[in-house]
Amino acid sequence: MKIKKILALILTAVMLMSIVTACGSSSDYNCKCDVIQLEFSIWGDESERESTQGALDVFNAMQSDIFVSLVQIPNEQYGERLRTLQTANNMPDCGMIDERTAIGWTREGLIKKIDIYEGQPSRPFAGITFSDGGQPIGYSIGSEVLALWFNRDMFDAAGVPYPPTTLDTAWQWDEFIEVAKLLTLDANGNNLNSPNFDATSIVQYGVYVNQWAWQLEVWALSNGGRWYSEDGTRAVFDDAAIEAMQKVYDLHLVHGVAPFNPAQTDDGWWDSVGAGNVAMCTEGQWATGFTMFSDINYGVGVLPYMKQQANITAGGPVGVFADTKHPEAAATFLRWYSDPESNWAPILDGWVMPNTTDWFTEEAKLTRWIDEVPNRARLDARAFRTAVADVALHPGTVPTGWYYTPGTDQIDRVLIPALVEAANGSKTVKEVIESVRPALEAAVSGN
Repeated sequence: MKIKKILALILTAVMLMSIVTACGSSSDYNCKCDVIQLEFSIWGDESERESTQGALDVFNAMQSDIFVSLVQIPNEQYGERLRTLQTANNMPDCGMIDERTAIGWTREGLIKKIDIYEGQPSRPFAGITFSDGGQPIGYSIGSEVLALWFNRDMFDAAGVPYPPTTLDTAWQWDEFIEVAKLLTLDANGNNLNSPNFDATSIVQYGVYVNQWAWQLEVWALSNGGRWYSEDGTRAVFDDAAIEAMQKVYDLHLVHGVAPFNPAQTDDGWWDSVGAGNVAMCTEGQWATGFTMFSDINYGVGVLPYMKQQANITAGGPVGVFADTKHPEAAATFLRWYSDPESNWAPILDGWVMPNTTDWFTEEAKLTRWIDEVPNRARLDARAFRTAVADVALHPGTVPTGWYYTPGTDQIDRVLIPALVEAANGSKTVKEVIESVRPALEAAVSGN
């Protein structure tokens, strides 16, 4: 009997040790053995970490089946660190994904092909769904489109009507240039149409079209061209796309209505309307979050167009990583995290828009995220609705290439430095594209 009691005690101790090992420290996590432990990875600064941790705290407190811990990795190390963690069989269960690498990471085995909304009555709209071969692999947690931002005071001083705020009244490209000429001023206040205009003393430019590579794609679409084939298997960069990109650079090179940007960087707003020396610029919806520019009296309108109305959706996705032992739990968490009601802070601050159709079609929800949000309401809520919110669901608004095309990160590494020569006029866009076309094609095909 004593031997049986001793064996029972030993077995109990082993079981207790197994529980502790399996669950981790109960003092750290208030752990229960049936609680699934997940890790969620992000990049970003301290404020983003705090915001994300706040969301996780809510999720962890509202249910007792899943506990999510935060893993923060510096932006510039994110991809490399995740690859290292995968090699060590220590990948997080789910996390943020660089838009440009989503398809490539899936094919490399870093991301699990799982539709986190399968069987759900509501899901993000198609324009912000990342897919490989037609199968969803991730969804943007917020949606974005491009818009035309402008300095009201500069328009008022020039006596020029504000940009259109509805697609049916949008400027055609040549009209856009003519307005920009009226807003390009020399040191004596002469606009570009004046016979006394001094091109050597420009103090205010009419426009800056953002030249960051992915934003240039919208003009190819507007001009009836394509960067990528619709099935995401080829880098096209056809004649219409090349012509559109040349028109963007010609705003500076030919028309003189835009400042010269020697580098292909994502700083269009900061170096134009934000700097106070340009009347209009193209930028994403996220410009509503630039509260540091609240002293600038700016507004928003619809993009001009070349041959047809066009815009592109954007937004960083989250996904389930391939090595997770709990894909269903990870999907459950990501569905919750992607819900606008769960992740309201970025919407409230103006950085992103909601990601499901109902937030764009139901009046009560539109009012909550537009009219009742200070950063958006100060832009004129009606104008924001028609120039931004309505555009998000318009048929002419389509996913940018990285939603369905592999190798777009490699495209950027080739295209961005090459386009410097197109920006400074030492080469035409056609010459630049032809010089790098084999590399562009190889990036998408994987050869």
